[in-house]
Amino acid sequence: MRFMVIVKADRNSEAGVMPSTQLLTAMGKFNEEMVKAGVMLAGEGLHPSSKGARIKFPGKGRTVSRGPFGLTGDLVAGFWLIQVKSLDEAIEWMKRAPFDDDSEIEIRQVFDAEDFGEALTPELREQEQRLRAQAGKK
Repeated sequence: MRFMVIVKADRNSEAGVMPSTQLLTAMGKFNEEMVKAGVMLAGEGLHPSSKGARIKFPGKGRTVSRGPFGLTGDLVAGFWLIQVKSLDEAIEWMKRAPFDDDSEIEIRQVFDAEDFGEALTPELREQEQRLRAQAGKK
């Protein structure tokens, strides 16, 4: 099972405050442990929302809003994509993440092709596999 681990933004990440060398070192060690265990597929930090945009899709229209966005608990400061056997295993890994007292993460399972059932026709399944293969080459 794949899980996206969403690191919630806070006042510091939204202000563009970079992590300390100590935190970067601890995070690097944690990431290295996950890679060696075959758990970590990807992981990145994100710039503050002031450097981003949102697009809403009302009907056929498109509405673009540029950041910054209010700190409402839905902003993301970074993520991991991990592969483990269960949500419980994902939780156990993430409880070891070297965050401070004010940090919050969210863990969400990523859909696999099998989750879509009959709606994912053989043609759509083939397209999905082809696109994944092409994206993996870049």
